[in-house]
Amino acid sequence: MQISPIDFAILVLYLAGITVFGALFRRGQQNLRDYFLGGRTAPWWALACSIVATETSTLTIIGTPGIAYASDLGFLQLVIGYLIARVILCIVLVPQYFEGEFYTAYQLLEKRFGARMKSAAAVVFLVTRALAEGVRIAAIGKVVSVAFGTGDRMSILIIGVLTLFYTFEGGMRAVIWTDVIQFVLYFTGSVAAFFLLLHKIPGGWLGVTQGAAIGNHLRVFDFTFSLTQSYTFWAGIIGGTFLTMASHGTDQTMVQRLLAARNERDSKKALLGSGVIIFFQFALFLVLGVMLFVYAQHMGTGLPTGDPDRIFPWFIVHEMPHGLAGLVLAAIFAVAMSNASGSLNSLASSSIIDLGAGGKNAAKSLGRSRKMTLAWGVVLMLLGLIPWGPVLVAGLTIASITYGALLGVFLLGTWNSRASERGALIGFAAGLVVMIAVKFFTPLAWTWYVCAGTIVTFAIGSLASVGSNGRQGPRVMKPASAVM
Repeated sequence: MQISPIDFAILVLYLAGITVFGALFRRGQQNLRDYFLGGRTAPWWALACSIVATETSTLTIIGTPGIAYASDLGFLQLVIGYLIARVILCIVLVPQYFEGEFYTAYQLLEKRFGARMKSAAAVVFLVTRALAEGVRIAAIGKVVSVAFGTGDRMSILIIGVLTLFYTFEGGMRAVIWTDVIQFVLYFTGSVAAFFLLLHKIPGGWLGVTQGAAIGNHLRVFDFTFSLTQSYTFWAGIIGGTFLTMASHGTDQTMVQRLLAARNERDSKKALLGSGVIIFFQFALFLVLGVMLFVYAQHMGTGLPTGDPDRIFPWFIVHEMPHGLAGLVLAAIFAVAMSNASGSLNSLASSSIIDLGAGGKNAAKSLGRSRKMTLAWGVVLMLLGLIPWGPVLVAGLTIASITYGALLGVFLLGTWNSRASERGALIGFAAGLVVMIAVKFFTPLAWTWYVCAGTIVTFAIGSLASVGSNGRQGPRVMKPASAVM
């Protein structure tokens, strides 16, 4: 074991404490509304923290510094798109989610197109979310292997079982409030790492800026227009906007948090508030990567080579004081558990609600929901054992392949009053097929995937709907509420 007994004890206490805390939320659960939406009792600020904690993963905490360590701050261009997308979603989709009692994002598609479209979207979500979460769970293995000098199978099993237990017991209310605690923990730990690095680098911040000038590591903007470069201004603004519109507007893991708000106003406040937090958070993670690059110059040898994802975990274990290292490691574990719990609950909710695995009896439906949570827990732990390569890009790429088709069909139902269920299904299938082909047979950067998939799905869905007699929705989009 490479970490100190003090750090190990802190980590164990955290894991035990958060598990017990989450399980306590089982009390008072009577139906699916309680289990999947937390009874719609959470305040908007808690939902904002939960959205950020879900959007952040172990991939983010170890992968984002790794990107800046190996290149520059260009990833921040993508985050600007994240902010733009939130404003658009508050106008276009969030109001529609409060025009009924929805438990999942895909019930909106059922209302517009019919049950077949809802089921098709749900299946794609289930596959995408399971694979993407498998990458996230695999990422924690990298942290544990650095911290304990062991393999990752046991760590994946421990994290998986503990998270499954409190999610199984506490439902969405447990997910939201453990997210809040986990967000505070990992953000505080990251700030502590920033000041420690600042102290260790000769010259402080001036030393950082001078050292980062080598290789232009402080560069943020690249105005080159390229479809093959991942981090340019245009890929960030356009690609980042489409990516977040899809992830926060059509992915059940995120939409479930919006649906758990007390009302439409709180849902919008939570979404916009999370955008402010996420910008500063990504800026912090990227700056940490630059600081690690400068620190490596002064240190010379000893840092791990060949895998930038291991740089930050190495620094935590080897350079942080005892006690603080345990807290930061606990923070990284916290993120992994936050992601897994949110995914488990959303996978279970979509399986029960969208694919008809529930029932009319509230008690029996609640029991089936817990069993479905258990089943998905086993699946995610198995997927976490797969070697996925560079974790942040792998996770985002998997989601980006299918997000375009999902966003395209949602926009088709919102903006094309003549679109039919048959046209939507054809456009949806075409979007998926085209993007799989794009992934394997073209050099298009992953940051453009959602934009391309959305355009293909919307265009083909619109053409396929011409002359169709299939089910149609309202001929005009209902105006968004003026209440923000």
